[in-house]
Amino acid sequence: MGIKKAVIPAAGWGTRFLPITKAIPKEMLPLLNKPIIQYCIEEATACGVEQVVIITASGKNSIEDYFDSDFELESMLEQKGETRLLEKVRYVSNLADIGYIRQRVQLGLGHAVLTVKNMIGNEPFFLMLPDDIFENKEFVLKEMIRIHESYQCSVVAVKRIAREEINRYGIVACKKVAERVYKVSDLIEKPEADEAPSDFAIMGRYLLAPEIFECINKTKPGRNGEIQLTDALKRLIRHYPLYAYEFEGERWDAGTPAGWLETTITLALKEPSTGPRLRNYLNKQLKK
Repeated sequence: MGIKKAVIPAAGWGTRFLPITKAIPKEMLPLLNKPIIQYCIEEATACGVEQVVIITASGKNSIEDYFDSDFELESMLEQKGETRLLEKVRYVSNLADIGYIRQRVQLGLGHAVLTVKNMIGNEPFFLMLPDDIFENKEFVLKEMIRIHESYQCSVVAVKRIAREEINRYGIVACKKVAERVYKVSDLIEKPEADEAPSDFAIMGRYLLAPEIFECINKTKPGRNGEIQLTDALKRLIRHYPLYAYEFEGERWDAGTPAGWLETTITLALKEPSTGPRLRNYLNKQLKK
């Protein structure tokens, strides 16, 4: 059957990027020639996802405009014979069946996920945080599907991190059951290093059973009055299995100005059309 639906939360304020995020959603900031959120949608559709639900908020209309059809623009490009540009524009609007729902109040990731309950229904789905860009793209999701089908479970993507970064992530306690596969026994949201059960951090990709909605409903607000998804997952594992996939390859965080810049440079260096020139430029700058 595969996983046919994916949810992308994009309702946050993007305060780390102010003042530009007063007018441009963080998810629409460019990484090379396309916005951050497009990488996420392409990753999902490449492994069989047919419907994408984007959680938005006030001031995020440009996301909807970007993925919508633009008849006037397409007509102008067609009349001018700009076939290559026309194909690019149509590609974006035909990526997936994209729906939108607003998170009217920012009450945490768990609360955001709860807003899509009626749109997802009683089936497993991907939750994808758009700030996280994966080197191996859809391969991560495909491996998560394989684990889900093998163990009949929810799955989170994890990566070992440095001790000083532990208090930035949800951390799992887990036991290895196969190559790069672990059974999760506990989760803690942003613990201090001395309190963390491991150095495995959840990295922005979840494959969730529909039972997560009931668990979120029963989860009380935690830090900053927000409903943490990690706390809901902690409740989920009391009755349902949760496994972790230690993914291969790099993962880049485009959710901070420094991380966005690093991700942009990394992707540009890998791109044949920009890599050689950028590498020469950087080498010259580093010699100054």
